[in-house]
Amino acid sequence: MNSILILGANGMLGHDLVETFSGDYEVTAWDIDDCDLTNKELVVQKITELQPDAIVNAAAYTAVDQAEEDEATAQKVNGEAVGNVAAAAKELDIPVVHVSTDYVFEGTNEQGYNEEDPTGPQNAYGRTKLAGEEALMNGHNKGYVVRTAWLYGHHGGNFVETMMKLAAEKDELKVVNDQHGSPTFTKDLAKQIRVLLEGIEAGEYEPGIFHATNSDATTWHDFAAEIFRLTNAEIDLSPCTTEEFPRPAKRPEWSVLNNNKLPSMRSWKEALAEYIETRQDTK
Repeated sequence: MNSILILGANGMLGHDLVETFSGDYEVTAWDIDDCDLTNKELVVQKITELQPDAIVNAAAYTAVDQAEEDEATAQKVNGEAVGNVAAAAKELDIPVVHVSTDYVFEGTNEQGYNEEDPTGPQNAYGRTKLAGEEALMNGHNKGYVVRTAWLYGHHGGNFVETMMKLAAEKDELKVVNDQHGSPTFTKDLAKQIRVLLEGIEAGEYEPGIFHATNSDATTWHDFAAEIFRLTNAEIDLSPCTTEEFPRPAKRPEWSVLNNNKLPSMRSWKEALAEYIETRQDTK
């Protein structure tokens, strides 16, 4: 495996994927201006011309609340476009690693979700991402779905940056304390995707669904508390319920992803500490 095509390359995860694979692989980085993934004919033509050895798809419609008002557009990007990529990969008989989300689950399992657990998305974004998973798995026999959650990274807006900005502007803040998940550094996720791809090449992993988040779980409130602790922010932080902070899209109460297939990733606290230590290099 020498050449990798990365889709969604300008996104937060896409940037880290390009960096993680560059040097050891011939990397082609495409974003929306390079190829409209919703145009099947164009996708199949361009990818078959390129002839990569593998594809990593990090392209997505990620505006969770906006998807409630525009599910049709989200469906094209998160669902139909994945099927188009699958069709191109099938022509070349190459693996596709597609990034999905914890939102495909109902969000009520306090034990966390295993890879093969039944899905049950509770919002439009989750429904469209599940459609993408199904489009890949039904359309190509070398499809690998990587579900992740609570992403933050150096190349895009995220919860960590929002909290740091609010700490500089406010004396007190309320953050929801009844949603549980695993914050995940995009740099770590990109490395885990490389582990998966190299394992695929070595014959270690069969096509299917994989979970990839930093280890351990927390709430948004406790995530914020750790951000403020690491940055010595002076702010009065208090917990609140989801009902006190309504959003257009329903959020899962429990969306911890149990990883039963890939090597364990480091704890979210360790990853967050590195993110904060290195953020000045990228701002």
